[in-house]
Amino acid sequence: MVGLIPLFAVETLEPEIVDRLPGFKRRMQWFIDNHADVPEHIEMTQRSARGVRRLLSLVNRKQLKRVLARMLDENEFLSPYGVRALSRFHHEHPYEVQVNGNISRVAYEPAESATGLFGGNSNWRGPIWFPVNYLLVESLQKFHHYYGEDFKIECPTGSGQHLTLFEVAKELARRLSSIFLRDADGKRPVYGGTSKFQHDPHWKDYILFYEYFHGDNGAGLGASHQTGWTGIIARTLDLFARMNPADALQAGKADLVARMTREQVAG
Repeated sequence: MVGLIPLFAVETLEPEIVDRLPGFKRRMQWFIDNHADVPEHIEMTQRSARGVRRLLSLVNRKQLKRVLARMLDENEFLSPYGVRALSRFHHEHPYEVQVNGNISRVAYEPAESATGLFGGNSNWRGPIWFPVNYLLVESLQKFHHYYGEDFKIECPTGSGQHLTLFEVAKELARRLSSIFLRDADGKRPVYGGTSKFQHDPHWKDYILFYEYFHGDNGAGLGASHQTGWTGIIARTLDLFARMNPADALQAGKADLVARMTREQVAG
């Protein structure tokens, strides 16, 4: 997940905002002109009808494609139920480091830990966590807001299917929501092999918001009432119910943020 976190550092600057701040605009241009590495992280486009829209991002266009190729690989980060905290590649190829003659190993563990270390759960070694998945959805929408319909990425990697970044964000949201929905066999992945929650009429329709989820089968793990962050699935569903690709592309920044946060735009 550490390798995916740079995707979170993305923002767009709308022309109407920059034009209202002439001092900032002047200093920004000086900074761009006098720091050779800055163009790697700032792009400009005339896509906006209002003028020049700027993208500020830790990853440039080429890096974005490379990172997403890994993230959207179902043999690595992309699970049927969201993005894993660690690539599944490490299931067969554990990461090992030798220190003072001792070998420490980090392997892909999609559920509970194989050892008692770190409290007995695998934490960031494989499970699906909702906070970081939502940040990925949000970041993908911001990248789409700048790059638009012309920027497409293979999703899943190797499938031959190319999607816009908005469509990738929506697909990720679909996978996250499928954790709680009944599958073709009438079972909810969130309840795994717990028969009472899957079949008992008094329990089967009551959804629990687990702390994190199994990286391969979506079963709920850890605390079962973690509404503080897993409840963000409701926000994810609401977001795509109210926003379409054209909205994400054409809306000004204030409008986009308002749609993503349900805030009202003044004026």
